[in-house]
Amino acid sequence: MPIIDHQFESSTISSVTSSPASSTRTPHVNTKMENSTVHVEPPSSNSDTKLGFESRESNDNQSIPSQLPFLRESLRPITLKFEDLAYTINLQSGESYCFTSSESKRTRTVLNGVSGVVRPGELLAMLGPSGSGKTTLLTALGGRLPGKTSGSITYNGQPFSSSFKRKIGFVTQDDVLYPHLTVLETLTYAAMLRLPKSLTHEEKVEQAELIIIELGLTRCRNSIVGGPLIRGVSGGERKRVSVGQEMLVNPSLLLLDEPTSGLDSTTALRIMATLKGLARGGRSVVTTIHQPSSRLYWMFDKVLVLSDGCPIYSGNSGRVMEYLASIGYVPGFSLMNPADFLLDLANGVDPNSNPGDNQQCNQGRTECHEDRNSLKQFLISSYKKTLHPLIKEDIRRNFNDPDRATGGPQSSRCCDNRWTTNWWTQFKVLFKRGLRERRHESYSGLRIFQVMSVSILSGLLWWHSDTSHLQDQVGLLFFFSIFWGFYPLSNAIFTFPQERPMLIRERSSSMYRLSSYYFARMAGDLPMELILPTIFVTTTYWMGGLKPSLITFVLTVLIILFNVLVSQGLGLALGAILMDLKQATTLSSVIMLVFLLAGGYYIQLIPPFISWVKYISFSHYCYKLLVEVQYSKNEVYECGKGVHCKVSEFSGIAYLGMGHLWWDVAALGLMLVGYRLLAYVALRMSKSQ
Repeated sequence: MPIIDHQFESSTISSVTSSPASSTRTPHVNTKMENSTVHVEPPSSNSDTKLGFESRESNDNQSIPSQLPFLRESLRPITLKFEDLAYTINLQSGESYCFTSSESKRTRTVLNGVSGVVRPGELLAMLGPSGSGKTTLLTALGGRLPGKTSGSITYNGQPFSSSFKRKIGFVTQDDVLYPHLTVLETLTYAAMLRLPKSLTHEEKVEQAELIIIELGLTRCRNSIVGGPLIRGVSGGERKRVSVGQEMLVNPSLLLLDEPTSGLDSTTALRIMATLKGLARGGRSVVTTIHQPSSRLYWMFDKVLVLSDGCPIYSGNSGRVMEYLASIGYVPGFSLMNPADFLLDLANGVDPNSNPGDNQQCNQGRTECHEDRNSLKQFLISSYKKTLHPLIKEDIRRNFNDPDRATGGPQSSRCCDNRWTTNWWTQFKVLFKRGLRERRHESYSGLRIFQVMSVSILSGLLWWHSDTSHLQDQVGLLFFFSIFWGFYPLSNAIFTFPQERPMLIRERSSSMYRLSSYYFARMAGDLPMELILPTIFVTTTYWMGGLKPSLITFVLTVLIILFNVLVSQGLGLALGAILMDLKQATTLSSVIMLVFLLAGGYYIQLIPPFISWVKYISFSHYCYKLLVEVQYSKNEVYECGKGVHCKVSEFSGIAYLGMGHLWWDVAALGLMLVGYRLLAYVALRMSKSQ
């Protein structure tokens, strides 16, 4: 095991953790966004320096400033500091590990003692193998990590609060976008919701257009974004759309989770050059990156390397090789990519070992795993002994730096409102966006064919029925209540579970109020939810031979529409409460089966101990209302040859108890309000929000 040179603890080590503006030796990067050309000069080595840590002339990364006026400079810079950050999760009951105590089986440490500083103008990259805790750390820095973390995370010396949420841009690894919107529509609607109301509609559209030009999306501006099941733009273009949504708000702190995953080297370089330009505008940029090329690596100002949740290096990117050399690790050849060297060490693999030995280790040799763990522990202990005290000193020194105290709590309250737009503007934008996104679903030919085929088939089955076959007419009315109870319910349960990822992402960025989203979603569903039942009833009503009265027909349509809204509200509530499609579908099937049996058509003599079920069945009230408006109290029908009986005395109708029209309307109205209120409360109380 290599021994740490005590000369490393001299004052020269401060260059590892100092700001790139003062002492970073980084390559020269010349970027031009339109042509995406990048020239990288690797740092030269000085043979006469002591351990390679003597001060050198600063040579910052250079990047062309952003073409967007509002992106050239951050209005309120944020200094991000995190100290001794630790995070532990509870393992599921099914997980178990050999040779571990019962205490270790219950919890798992994801992060342990992570510290660092990101100042305005710096680009920090977090490296490490899969499962090392990079995404968890990034989520914690963005204030989006569930559960409690130990340690401290501050923004300009203050803890996370809603006033900082709007200044932080967060780009997830998985692109959460509406697949049927075009690139221009996606960025335009985001601009309408996120840009301040002081800008006009035309200015917001112009900002979206400029973002498209800045990110090189002009060619695909009118193409749909697409998704796993829908062909759209490429993966790199979709990633740039996600970055563009966050660039719209001119964030002071930008967090990105693996923005270059799955992209070719040229596209990845363009994205990193854009992020570099944003950082040089006075922003703090933090990104996780899986395996950067050497060209990407030399664009980083700072790197933080994690191994099993513990840091093994934190400091300037240009000093990492010198630090590793000081503790005895030198690459086998001079042109090796520092990122590859770091990832080998973070995995516990000695880059200078025999490749045949590494292959044998991959086959499961116990002594190899012990050697890898020993290497990791040595790197962690070296970090704690040398770098960690300097980082903590750097954090505490900047706490009292008056130049960094940009805006305290009072200035945040006076300069920031929680919402950039008013409720009505949010409602209008979300309503228009919802109509455009769901127009393919609401007005699909398959859905229209489904409803119309059932309508025509039922009209043919009940073709010109009359009161002499009263049982058949009553059956048609019950079919109305059941079909337009189950069909809207089965569609509505998909609403919130499918939109949950988008709702979480946009709500976490304070793009809009939950109430504005909820009412816009309800209003956006109304056109197709009301048009299809109207067409259905119009077709089947006259084909089925029901009462040829315009007033009766209109009342029948209104009752069906009322029933549709109540059924949809129940579906929304089930989806919002469970947020799981399989569970919600199963539960809705059970509920509709109960409502079907208790509706009053199949069973007329229900035992008293379970007769209360019919009073919570909206199908029961809808059926009663349809019968009451279809037949008058004194109407008669031919119950036998030459014999006439009152409709109200028919066994199936007498059981319903006619004469309580407004009570039935009130019951449906109470369900309409109650179900939708329950859905809203479930969304509000959801832990994901």
